Amino acid sequence: MLVGCQGGSADKNSKEGNNEATNIKEIVGIEPGSGTMNIAKETIESYNLDVELTPSSEPAMVKELQHAIEKEEPIVVTLWQPHWMFSEYDLKFLEDPKGTLGESESIHTMVRQGLKDEHPSAYQFLDNFYWEVEDMNEVMAKFGQDDDVEPQEAAKEWIENNRDKVESWTEGIDSINNEAIELAYTNYDTELSSTNVVALVLEELGYNVKLTSLDMGIAFESLSKGEIDGMLIAWLPVGAASYYEQYKDEINDLGPNLEGAQQGFVVPEYMDIDSIEDLPTK
Repeated sequence: MLVGCQGGSADKNSKEGNNEATNIKEIVGIEPGSGTMNIAKETIESYNLDVELTPSSEPAMVKELQHAIEKEEPIVVTLWQPHWMFSEYDLKFLEDPKGTLGESESIHTMVRQGLKDEHPSAYQFLDNFYWEVEDMNEVMAKFGQDDDVEPQEAAKEWIENNRDKVESWTEGIDSINNEAIELAYTNYDTELSSTNVVALVLEELGYNVKLTSLDMGIAFESLSKGEIDGMLIAWLPVGAASYYEQYKDEINDLGPNLEGAQQGFVVPEYMDIDSIEDLPTK
């Protein structure tokens, strides 16, 4: 994620215009090796930006962004949509004339080879599962803003309020008796939302579901080896591209479970900046 240093009051910002952008000196990313960090680095190089990229985490980035918004300070973060922050704050993506951050992304469901034959009900449901950005944001908003609400609680409430959609996923699927299924997830609010919703519905079908948190690369490797049964975490064509190319012949891609996702550099609406080209260069 991109985080700027403190830059004065809103009145001063409005008078100085894009001078607030020149105060952006530090880029705080998420976990090293992630697709987001890779494209952030490529973007910095492509635009010859005079900023430093350092690893961080999603929770740390969110806190930095909230703190800046409270004080109306200039800040730039690498963020993605769906994300509950877009439901709570007025944020905007910076224009990316060179297209280095990619365009619209889809989040894909992937399963191990052999799952269709061994667990046909689970396979059919995972293949059917598809929801909208608004659905995911609704789940994320409940636990992302309240540490007392667990992702599973938010997922359960969403399921109870969206029975028609859930029934469309499970229509015609046979229930089973306590068969074990293991799903991997990355520790991001997006994947926590979808994975918990899917796990609860699989439990309704009669499965004993185990959820395992893994880094993206390890999740792909584990799936290719058949060590886990599935995952709903692959952002394509950019976010998980390197891992997908490495393992695509050893896994089954069931296609998007959500479309219209996006990654990019994001700023609060109060900032007088519209493009990555407005950021400081070397």
